[in-house]
Amino acid sequence: MASADQQGFAEAQTHDVFAHFVDEEWLATTREEAIDPERPIVDPHHHIWAPPKPLYGVEQLLSDLNGGHNVRATVHLEAYEGWYEDGPEHLRAAGETQHVATLGERFSAPGGVEIAAGIVGHADLTAGAKTAELLDRHIELGQGRFKGVRANLNWDEDVDVAGIPMVKDLSDSPRFREGFALLAPRGLVVDVFAYYTNLPVVADLVKAFPETPVVLNHCGGPLGRPPYTDRPQETFDQWRRNIEMMARFPNVHMKIGGLTNPFFGPLIPAGLREQPTAPTSQRLAELMRPYVEASIDAYGPQRCMFESNFPADKPYCDYVVLWNAFKRLASGYSESEQDDLFAGTAARFYGITL
Repeated sequence: MASADQQGFAEAQTHDVFAHFVDEEWLATTREEAIDPERPIVDPHHHIWAPPKPLYGVEQLLSDLNGGHNVRATVHLEAYEGWYEDGPEHLRAAGETQHVATLGERFSAPGGVEIAAGIVGHADLTAGAKTAELLDRHIELGQGRFKGVRANLNWDEDVDVAGIPMVKDLSDSPRFREGFALLAPRGLVVDVFAYYTNLPVVADLVKAFPETPVVLNHCGGPLGRPPYTDRPQETFDQWRRNIEMMARFPNVHMKIGGLTNPFFGPLIPAGLREQPTAPTSQRLAELMRPYVEASIDAYGPQRCMFESNFPADKPYCDYVVLWNAFKRLASGYSESEQDDLFAGTAARFYGITL
């Protein structure tokens, strides 16, 4: 029997957004050669999905990784896959770490890309002492690959992610903070998924735990669904103020990506999927530029890392094209700054040796 967390995600997999999720024929209408193909990349955010979600297994991942860019390593984020089907319920999420670590060992070849060099897993941080037991099991089964957990702090009364129920202001909960306090002593990092509207509350959490390394997912969660699209400039300005506020905490980093996801991404209004051909990297760069430049201005290249967020962002763009767009946007930075944006920051944050 699935745990409550896994059951909630499983039920959400029937959400309309997953219908005809990726159109490979449409993506094939725009193919590009990789720009600056020798530059090392660490892709710090991808998932491996299995049915009933749209299939994105190792075969599909490798096809994208080997498309022309020099991806040296990846970080796998929780996907609610591979959980143990029996045993203590509070330990079942560790099954995903074991599953992904096994895939990483099996499919990473010497001299090639290191798949799942980092694993960010699931943990119920409100579970008290049981959280500690789960974290230790993740570390054991990860065999050096397990780096931390994802804290899903996104909540909005009008916007959801594929129908997954979320808790308002979860990070203010004493029980959540009790679990959060277990991370830094174990050398674990935290991927925070929050909408920009949640960041003032998240700031209180970060301030209380200055020794815990935190990375904001998906540019700090700018929103591309109503009612936020009804007031685009006001929404953008408030998003920018909130990510700048979070940048004051030196332990906070930023993942730049997640902008083309069909769940909440700010590029949804651009209607890319309705166009006859998939977007070019130049078009993507134009659309993403305000969010990318504001993020780098706030955090600096030393605390920013580009991410693919595949396959969640795949409905709107090809993998090679996406990284080409990032390279276009980063072209004005120095060589050392580009090294940080594409690999260095992620490698330092997750403790990955290149």
